[in-house]
Amino acid sequence: MARHGGRRGWYGKLVGAAMGVTVLAAGASVWTAQAGPADDAPPKASRPAAPPTAVKPVSITIAHASEAGARGVNLTIDDGPDPVWTPRVLDVLREYGVKATFCMVGTQAQAHPDLVKRVVAEGHRLCNHSVSHDTAMDKASEDYQKQQILDAERMITKASGGVRPVYYRAPGGAFTPYSRKLAASHGMRPLGWNVDTKDFERPGTASIVATVERELPNGPTLLFHDAGGDRSQTVEALRRLLPRLTEQGRVYGYPVR
Repeated sequence: MARHGGRRGWYGKLVGAAMGVTVLAAGASVWTAQAGPADDAPPKASRPAAPPTAVKPVSITIAHASEAGARGVNLTIDDGPDPVWTPRVLDVLREYGVKATFCMVGTQAQAHPDLVKRVVAEGHRLCNHSVSHDTAMDKASEDYQKQQILDAERMITKASGGVRPVYYRAPGGAFTPYSRKLAASHGMRPLGWNVDTKDFERPGTASIVATVERELPNGPTLLFHDAGGDRSQTVEALRRLLPRLTEQGRVYGYPVR
């Protein structure tokens, strides 16, 4: 999400706790051992060991463009998953056949793995939004940035059942050259936005819709939120915008990688 008056974001109070998060194991086990016979023979693998999936590095530049081309629109949904609002956002997207990119906070993904799995099952993409949504990450040490990015990657991947995030969006846009390079080396394209809908501030549904219609010529990537408080205005704004933009010849897509 955007910085919103320089605050550290609604997850700011979790930063201290997040630093104590135990590093989660990445990926699934490559083989399952079976119990050996009564003698002391070594256990046998139930299937051959599979090599780990290679991660292809991506560009370190901050993505704004759409894979759908000049008429593309990228919906990006930040700060969840949330047990109340993420399902409602997903329901609207499914109603209109639209795909989006969900920028998830690691602690939220860890708390609600069922929702992470639903996002993946319904064809949306995952984005790493750090462990605890610290909007001052750009002023922190590289070790801290690394912990926030890589721990969140593990948390989201585990919650999804093994599907990795393919973008990294710094909280409040607090990118650094180091964080962009680190994320890109792990296959996560740094992701920006062109239109901040201001939905986090709850300005009213009509205002959110008007902001999108006014600023969409600036670029295709729209910033919405599915957590951090009452998101009813966001849900209603999406319900109004999705068919309207389709009628205008817009095509929903994903950010470039």
